Amino acid sequence: MIALGCDHTGYELKQQVREHLESMGYECKDYGCGQCTASDYPIYGEAVGRAVASGECELGVLICGTGVGISLCANKVKGVRAVVCSEPYSAKLARMHNNANIVAFGARVVGRDLALMIVDAFFGAKFEGGRHQRRVDMMESIQP
Repeated sequence: MIALGCDHTGYELKQQVREHLESMGYECKDYGCGQCTASDYPIYGEAVGRAVASGECELGVLICGTGVGISLCANKVKGVRAVVCSEPYSAKLARMHNNANIVAFGARVVGRDLALMIVDAFFGAKFEGGRHQRRVDMMESIQP
């Protein structure tokens, strides 16, 4: 199950990402927002973060204007490793080296085609473990 969340800025792009993921066989759960009227990204960043951290969802996608604010909120949840990506290479390496479990991007930064390339890179990559696991463990130990 993939958790999806956005504020009003990312609503239309979230719908396109959802269709893309579902066409690839992923089941998605939408945590909002459900419309294009003004909404607060912390609500949706936290909701997706909690869904991923609890194991209810395996991975997540978050979208706001830049991807920054909504990812910061998700990263407040213990066990979340949300990364903002504006191109596919960082999305791929975030999964492979950092075991990122949420990808975020900005609807005002990337267009539909680039967003789908980022999603493909993120979901197509797997955590490599090994020396990277030690670093992920170190990262996790920083949290209170």
